[in-house]
Amino acid sequence: MTHRSAGPYIPDDPEDMSGPIRVIVLPPSPTGGRRVRVDGEILGLAHNVVDLAEFLRRAGLEIDPAEVAQVSWIDWRGVGPEQWGPEADV
Repeated sequence: MTHRSAGPYIPDDPEDMSGPIRVIVLPPSPTGGRRVRVDGEILGLAHNVVDLAEFLRRAGLEIDPAEVAQVSWIDWRGVGPEQWGPEADV
């Protein structure tokens, strides 16, 4: 098995040898929360890093909520992990 360092693998899926898991956290919605996608599938609307970590756990990716901001395999769209609510009007 070839390992790539770009991200985690789902260990229970030996058929999927295509590469790292792609995690995308979309920008905050107008009503708050951010959609979370893993390999193109929407997992849900996270309102904080604990929600995100739980969605990832359910997808087979164990991560401590305290480490979410540091991992390179999560693609934060729009803003980083510090923003979960709607954007403030300027």
